[in-house]
Amino acid sequence: MKTRLLLLAAALPLAGCISFGAKPPPSLLTLEEAAMPAVGKVENSANARSIVIQVPTTPAAIAVTRVPVEETPTSLAYVKNAQWAEPPARLFARLLADTVTARTNMVVLSSVQSIADPSATLAGELRRFGLDATRREAVVVYDAALTPAGKDNVVKRRFEAHVPIGAIDAANAGPALSNAANRVAGEVATWVAAN
Repeated sequence: MKTRLLLLAAALPLAGCISFGAKPPPSLLTLEEAAMPAVGKVENSANARSIVIQVPTTPAAIAVTRVPVEETPTSLAYVKNAQWAEPPARLFARLLADTVTARTNMVVLSSVQSIADPSATLAGELRRFGLDATRREAVVVYDAALTPAGKDNVVKRRFEAHVPIGAIDAANAGPALSNAANRVAGEVATWVAAN
C-alpha cells in the first residue's frame, strides 16, 4: 500500500508534463460560401448537364490544416494559431460544388452517383492557398482540368485570385482566403458552364 502511494505521488508531478499533441487554437477556420444552392431546389441530371468535382491535389505545404505564409519566394512559415477545420483541398472542393450548383444549370454529382450518368469531370491541383507576406495578400491558385462528358480530352486552365490582407494573423487569414477562394470558384463555375 505504501509503495503504491509513493508511485502515485511520484507520478502526479509528471501528469502536467505529458502532452498528446499540440495545443489546439482557440477556433478553427473554414470557408464561407458567397453562392449557396437554394434550399429545396430539385436537380435532375435528365434535364441538365452533370459534373463530378474531385478534391484537388495539393503540394505538401497546403496538404495540412495549417495556413502557410510565403515569407520570401524560397521560405515558408505558418500563421500562428490559424488552423483549418479540415484540409483546404476538401474545403475548396465543397465550395466549388456549391458555387457550380448555385450559379449554373448543372447538377453536381459524387463519383458514385455518376457511374450511370455521362458526367463531365473537374479535377485539378490547388497550387497555392495561403498568404504572401511580402505583398500582404491572400493567394489562391487553382489549375483546373476539365474532361467534358463522354469525351477523352482534357481542357486545362489556371485560375488565380489575390486579396489584400491587413495583417498576417489568424483573425485576417480566414476571411481573406475565403474571399479569394470564392473569386476563383465563381470564375471556375462560369468556365465549366461554358464548356
